[in-house]
Amino acid sequence: MKISLLQYSPEWENKNANEKKILHLLKKKSDLGEILVFPEMTLTGFSMNTSVMAENLKGDTIAFFSGLAKRFQTNVFAGVIERDSKNYFNSLLHLNPNGKLKAKYRKIHPFSYSSENKYYKGGELPVVTTLSGLKIGLSICYDLRFPELYRLYAKKKVDLLINIANWPDTRVEHWRTLLRARAIENQCYVAGVNRIGDDQKLHYNGYSSIYDPMGKEIVSVKDKELIITVEIEKNYVDEVRRKLPFLNDMKLI
Repeated sequence: MKISLLQYSPEWENKNANEKKILHLLKKKSDLGEILVFPEMTLTGFSMNTSVMAENLKGDTIAFFSGLAKRFQTNVFAGVIERDSKNYFNSLLHLNPNGKLKAKYRKIHPFSYSSENKYYKGGELPVVTTLSGLKIGLSICYDLRFPELYRLYAKKKVDLLINIANWPDTRVEHWRTLLRARAIENQCYVAGVNRIGDDQKLHYNGYSSIYDPMGKEIVSVKDKELIITVEIEKNYVDEVRRKLPFLNDMKLI
């Protein structure tokens, strides 16, 4: 199965401009995978302006990504600022090729270091979605620092972990190391999609990456605005876990 990661530099809180950027990148790509993954808060950047930027699941942002899924006949994984009644969530949506919402994950660990927890309510549950027999565990940015979440996914024997992020260059080596660690300890593919460019405070240099179940880096791209497409194989996950049955010894205390 092919998976595509879209790494780009969003304009700050400018949804219309970012939709155009994304469409421009997609029009130049002829070999999109069955999975297409975007960075955290895809159309806004890492914004705390929830009262203006947030939408419910019938809003224009969801309509845009639903249209992409249908147009390019792929499974879209995109980040949105979700409004639900009086609460706001940093969410990751899975839309199938028919444009229908298949799964929704709400970031469990808001980033208190940047006061995200003051603007967003944390999610409460891990979310596994499926695709052609592939089990996929969902997470967002700061979640990556908390391996407990990923051990729950390992218990469910997921084949692929997806993490979407706005991870700044000052700590990008943490990003790269943690992605690899999550792949090694859980014996599955890990796809991390980060943004590039600048927001009001920080610089981002990407390093969107895919690691295999042995922790080998399949691809990693710094700074470039582009779509990366690689092949992943469920059979390889099964093979690694069969030859090295470490997960069988896991004890969640």
